Amino acid sequence: MEGLLDARLRAVVTRAADYDWCVSEFVRVTGSLLPARSFLKAAPELRAGACTPAGTPVRVQLLGSDPERLAENAARLLALRPAGIDLNFGCPAPQVNRHRGGAVLLAEPSLLHDIASAVAAASGGRVPVTAKMRLGIRDTSLAIEAAQALAEGGAEMLVVHARTRDQAYRPPAHWAWVARIAAAVRIPVVANGEIWTLDDYLRCRAESGLVDVMLGRGALADPFLACRIRDWLAGRQGPREEGAWARLLPMIAEYWQRVRLEVAPRHAPGRLKQWLNLLQRHFPEADRLFRTVRGESDPIAIDATISALDAQSAAGGPVDHHQSRGSDSG
Repeated sequence: MEGLLDARLRAVVTRAADYDWCVSEFVRVTGSLLPARSFLKAAPELRAGACTPAGTPVRVQLLGSDPERLAENAARLLALRPAGIDLNFGCPAPQVNRHRGGAVLLAEPSLLHDIASAVAAASGGRVPVTAKMRLGIRDTSLAIEAAQALAEGGAEMLVVHARTRDQAYRPPAHWAWVARIAAAVRIPVVANGEIWTLDDYLRCRAESGLVDVMLGRGALADPFLACRIRDWLAGRQGPREEGAWARLLPMIAEYWQRVRLEVAPRHAPGRLKQWLNLLQRHFPEADRLFRTVRGESDPIAIDATISALDAQSAAGGPVDHHQSRGSDSG
């Protein structure tokens, strides 16, 4: 989720729920050996043991099409001690694909094999090497062959986004195809795509036959979703919906504070609005807050709105978005 799920949001989301590991935004590898700062920009957690503040391991994702260059950069990355290396063959963005990165490489299974083999050799077993793929570009005709190429090349786990590139993020996700891929390879497979709720997880599990899933947009729309899934698996009652927004408000405030410290003022409001736009799917209160700040470009005004809401929540009082916004302009 390029441009959204950065270290700032990873810090907040991994505190809200327990994750086995998470993945950085991709580092694009072309024809050069990247400096350490390129990896540190994508994964500042490398400065802190390759973990988020909550202790969740962070694997660094590489994107490119040149096996030799990817291997060289993986070797340099290893000096920074990442929790793992992930290879991106899932990005559907046209600009990325035009430059031979992401999902467009699924048309070339032999190249996928060579990339996985080169990076696995560079890793030498020091960290896990995983890969994320889609079901293909326009159709699924090469899905099995692509997955087998990655597995035979040395990927230790496959995350399968259950749509083709051309299907982008349009529902439905084709979880049954993940089951076919899992049956065709000898490495663990993780299902991904269109898991927004616990019910979605249960349907995905039934269709894919897999217990493990990777959460993307669903984890941002409901930061407690991983808790709900883990609690269901353990036979416990999940987090109650009542009071969830009050628990979430301090997280929104923390995220906004991190953004304000590290993002240029002209870009900061957009980061918050992106997350609120996803939170609207699960929290009606997020819709009201989104509408309050949607037209606001002044970070100082948003400071006041978020601070007022957070203070009201901490005091246990009613959270009135419109009243908070009014205080900004007054």
